[in-house]
Amino acid sequence: MSRKNIVAGNWKMNLDLKSGHKLTQEICKADRDSNVQVILAVPFIHLSEVGAVSRYSSTISLAAQNVHFESNGAFTGEISSAMLKSTGAEYVLIGHSERRTLFNESNDVIKKKVDAALAKGLKVIFCCGESLEVRKKKRQNTFVKGQIVKGLFHLTPKQFKNVIIAYEPIWAIGTGETASPEQAQEMHAYIRKQIEAKYEGQGSKTSILYGGSVKPDNAKELFAQQDIDGGLVGGASLKAKTFVPIINAFK
Repeated sequence: MSRKNIVAGNWKMNLDLKSGHKLTQEICKADRDSNVQVILAVPFIHLSEVGAVSRYSSTISLAAQNVHFESNGAFTGEISSAMLKSTGAEYVLIGHSERRTLFNESNDVIKKKVDAALAKGLKVIFCCGESLEVRKKKRQNTFVKGQIVKGLFHLTPKQFKNVIIAYEPIWAIGTGETASPEQAQEMHAYIRKQIEAKYEGQGSKTSILYGGSVKPDNAKELFAQQDIDGGLVGGASLKAKTFVPIINAFK
C-alpha cells in the first residue's frame, strides 16, 4: 500500500477573512498535482469560510491549528473537537513546536488533545522535533522518540491509522535554515522504524511530513527522499505563487 503524498499549509496567525478567502480560491483553481492531498491548517475564524470554498475539491482538506482536550466548559478562548468537526474540519494540528514552547504544552496535555480529537472523528497531524541544543548534543533521536511514545504510542492500531506525523526540527522553523535532505531523511526513517516496531505493518503506511522552512526551491529535493511524504509548510503557504509549486514538487 503506497503512502499519500501530502502538502499541508499552516497559516499560523496570519490572513484576515478576505485574504484567506482569496488564497483558498487561488489554490483551488490552480493547476495542481491531483495525486497530492492538500491540507489547509487555518486560524479558527477561517474554518467555515475555507471549508465552504474548498469542499468541492476532493484533494483539499481542512485542518484546525489547535484544540482543547475537554469537550466543553468554562475555557474562554478555547475550542473543542466537536466544534471543529462541525465546521467541516477533518484534521487538527497537535504538538506544534510553537504550542509546546510558547504555550508550555506538555507531552501529557498533547496526549489528551490527541485522544479528544480522535474520539470525535478528527484526524491528527502530530508534530514532533528537536531544538538546536538537543541536536548539538546528538540527542535528537531519543528526544523525538520520547515525544512520539508519550503522545501517540498509547493508541490502538486502529486509532493510529488516523495519525500523520510531521517532523519539524525547531532550529529550521522560520529561520530560513533547512535540515539537509540527508538529515531530514535520516530522522524520517528513524521515526518510521519506531512506528513499525510499535505497530507492525503500519510503519510503511504512515505519512511522515517534513516541516522546517519548506520552500519552492528545496521542496523537490526533500520530497525525493524515500521516507519523506510531503511537507508541513509555514510562510510559503501564505501565497499561492509559493505554495502551489511546493504541491507540484512531487512531479
